Amino acid sequence: MDVFPDFDGLAGVEDIEKVVGALLTIVLVAAVLMLIVSAVAWAIASAAGNYTAAMKARGGVLVALGAAVLAGGAIPWVNWLISIGRQL
Repeated sequence: MDVFPDFDGLAGVEDIEKVVGALLTIVLVAAVLMLIVSAVAWAIASAAGNYTAAMKARGGVLVALGAAVLAGGAIPWVNWLISIGRQL
């Protein structure tokens, strides 16, 4: 028995796919830009000896990296879950 989600069952699914794709693109671009900004701030704060600002910038780098990984891996993860669902 082959069970697969019926993506054509609702009207406007194509529009939702376009919106989700655009949102994922925006999130990825914003995360990469924040990663660059935070890394530069981390480098400048470390060079200046301001360790409090360096710690906050390092946190920004980690958050931006996490957001980029989650946004970039969302579609392959959902596709993997759908393929696992077929096997159950």
